[in-house]
This record gives sequence, C-alpha cells and structure tokens, in this order.
Amino acid sequence: MRIPRAVARLNKRVTNPLQRQWAPRLAPYAMVEHVGRKSGKHYSIPVLAWVDGDRLTIILTYGRHTDWVRNVQAAGSFGLIRKNRHYRVTGPRVVPSDSPDIARGARIPARLFDSALLGTLHRA
Repeated sequence: MRIPRAVARLNKRVTNPLQRQWAPRLAPYAMVEHVGRKSGKHYSIPVLAWVDGDRLTIILTYGRHTDWVRNVQAAGSFGLIRKNRHYRVTGPRVVPSDSPDIARGARIPARLFDSALLGTLHRA
C-alpha cells in the first residue's frame, strides 16, 4: 500500500508543518534532514522511524520514489533528529517491507506499506 499523492500534497502543506513542532522529540517520529540533489536546498521531513541498536528503519508511507528518498540515496547519508538527539545516517537503502533487516519495532507497521529505508545510525 502507498498513501495517495493528493494526501501527500495536503500533508506537505498542512500536516508536516504541524508535525515539525513535535516530531524531533516524540518517537517513533523523527525528522530527516537532507539536501536536494538538484536544488541544493535544505529540507526537513517528518517520518516514522525505529531504531534497533545502530540500525534505523523508516517506513516509506509514500513509496520509494519520493524526492527525499532519492535525495538521501544519492547523497549516501543524511541527518536525523529523534528524541532530541542528532544523528548521521549512512548507507541508506530501500528494502521490501518484509525484509528481515527491518528493526523489530517497525515490522508490524511495515506490513501496511511496500518498502522501508534502512541505514546505519551514528551519533552526531
């Protein structure tokens, strides 16, 4: 499953600005910080993220072809704020939602969607 693009547009304009106020502090939400691969502009995106040791799993609710996913894969790393802590995430890769590499806490919600983004977490 993937959330429809019309909902994505609404979220971009309405929901995301609201979530940016609390997502960096309230797990399983987090903020992905990345740079546009073409524009060079800095972005901050609220996501659902689970941590298992140094492994990060982000459920891709809008699918694997969103701009932010392509941006972080092209860069090879990105910033993450979770529970008010700053991290650097390296090796971002997209996997199917039934991958055994998905963090334990994310396995049930991952079943609702097609894919997840995995990476290695480093304290910034």
